[in-house]
Amino acid sequence: MDISAKQDRSKERISKIIDAAINIIEDGEIDDLTLAKVAEISGLKRTSTYKFIPTVNFLKKLIIAKCIDECVENFSTINVIENSKVDLIKASNHIVYSIYEFFLHSLIAQKLILGNTLNPPLDSNSIHKLGNVIQETYEKSINLDNVFNKEGVCRVVAQIILSIFSLNTKESGQLNDVGKIEASRAVIAYMTSWTS
Repeated sequence: MDISAKQDRSKERISKIIDAAINIIEDGEIDDLTLAKVAEISGLKRTSTYKFIPTVNFLKKLIIAKCIDECVENFSTINVIENSKVDLIKASNHIVYSIYEFFLHSLIAQKLILGNTLNPPLDSNSIHKLGNVIQETYEKSINLDNVFNKEGVCRVVAQIILSIFSLNTKESGQLNDVGKIEASRAVIAYMTSWTS
């Protein structure tokens, strides 16, 4: 999701708004997020805040998109699988663990994406971005030539991981190794059905 801010000053204001919103959510609860409070904390006038951010849900979607972008960036910085070709289990574990590490260290992503009931839900662009990095990792590791609609399959892998992490977070109060292990099992089972 992108906001049309062409001037540096406008981009700076939007960045202040997003940073203020992130601070509010990290220090409290998602329900604490209001545009009035964001304006106050960011030091901007309410009219400036409303000019760029029409609703709280719009702001949440911006933050979620930012989290997914950071997850994808983090994914690519983690050591790519050492040997160019490895088995499905190692590739799947690498994918799950990479996403797990991002969410484990991002309180805002845990609260907005995993702990919430996904309201607003992840948009298709975010799922596509995550699915693309998953597909790139699989293609560096295993042969996906026989997989029909591999883009769609990898988007489902992204959704499986996020769904299991979300369930784990809601049941345990936080993301933990149980979520990581269960996500790995589910992804391996799903991918095995496509690659066997």
